[in-house]
Amino acid sequence: MAVFSRKKQKVTDSISTSKSMFYSGPSSAGAFVNEQTAMQTAAVHACVRVIAEAVASLPLNVYRYEDRATRTVPDHPLFMLLKNAPNPEMTSFSFREALMTHLLLHGNAYAQIIRNGSGRVEALYPLLPDKMDVSRGSSGEIYYTYWRDRDENNSGGDGEVVTLRKDQVLHIPGLSFNGLVGLSPIALARNSIGIAAATEEYGAAFFKNGATPGGLLEVPTSIKDPTKIRETWDTVYKGANNASRIAVMSDGMKFHVVSVPPNEAQFLETRKFQLAEIARIFRVPLHMVGDLDKSSFSNIEQQSMEFVKYTLEPWVVRWEQALWQALLLPGEQQTHFIKFNLDGLLRGDYETRMNGYATGIQNGFLCPNDIRRLENHNEIPFDEGGDNFMVNGSMVKLSEVGLAYKVKMGAGGEAPVLDRAEIIKLVKGWMSDE
Repeated sequence: MAVFSRKKQKVTDSISTSKSMFYSGPSSAGAFVNEQTAMQTAAVHACVRVIAEAVASLPLNVYRYEDRATRTVPDHPLFMLLKNAPNPEMTSFSFREALMTHLLLHGNAYAQIIRNGSGRVEALYPLLPDKMDVSRGSSGEIYYTYWRDRDENNSGGDGEVVTLRKDQVLHIPGLSFNGLVGLSPIALARNSIGIAAATEEYGAAFFKNGATPGGLLEVPTSIKDPTKIRETWDTVYKGANNASRIAVMSDGMKFHVVSVPPNEAQFLETRKFQLAEIARIFRVPLHMVGDLDKSSFSNIEQQSMEFVKYTLEPWVVRWEQALWQALLLPGEQQTHFIKFNLDGLLRGDYETRMNGYATGIQNGFLCPNDIRRLENHNEIPFDEGGDNFMVNGSMVKLSEVGLAYKVKMGAGGEAPVLDRAEIIKLVKGWMSDE
């Protein structure tokens, strides 16, 4: 008897799909948080935009394994699809940006795969993750259920439910408990994002009131209608347009501030901490979301390179493996692969880069044209030495130190005129004597 049942069931983590009770709701701070409202928080918007635009702007190509190298395959059907336009309505940048945004907010990214009769991919169309459920059939196969709205229904009728097979869906899951459906980062970090949203709402309400805290009107005698006095006060003095107006107090009336001023409630410190907290959730360096307090000229380049290695690269690997599994035909998966090019983002400043190139040329593992291609310069023609590999001639083996001097001076101290064969014969003789 099998340990794991393969009966029909939903393949879902509890906070990642459209049917989850944890999908959205109020945070402990009181602010309602879901994937849409979270994007209204500046820190979330900045983090999502930085990562999504970075992934969308990277070169994406199809490669083929060869005997001694890997090469791009421009004539492969997927090459232009992934590089330029996955469908007639979108560019590759906008397609990848949308899917990466879904992945960062919902923990999953989906796209419908349109294939021709031979199984080749002809187009990719993004699907909204909040309308998708992942299930397992009675025989163990994975299938996807999508709720298509009226505006997505080509027939013009009401919405409908569409069932898609695994080979019809490109699915990129994020962090997951079961490895099949990702967890929503927004749902997991709802309280942190809720605090940020609550402080923004508090600040907006504070300035809406003319940056004047609430207070208490004290009158020396009893009054029959306090509501009327309150409304009159609000009409004259409440709001940004009424800020700094001179209050006229009559009949011994006094105004007392009773709420805590924002500086005493550490309002600005809370907003600053929540920016760092949200950047920590998405693993984005603070200088990339506008906080330069702890950044300097000496460390900002290193932080940018760490962003590529520790933030972008894990996302890129998820993309590459999902594209390889879903888009390449079974017969191609042993000979082809799909890869983003991160080299451009990892390059250092100009001086460091040039020093590295010089080291590569002097040690013979780079030729001038290799460098010119990396810098997007025109290549040097072959007959002018653009593809020549060179090495620094001053470096010799320890056993051969002094041989060149002996060849030059000869046995009697005079410089003989020898051809190449004679020099080789002479050197071999000296080495055998030693």
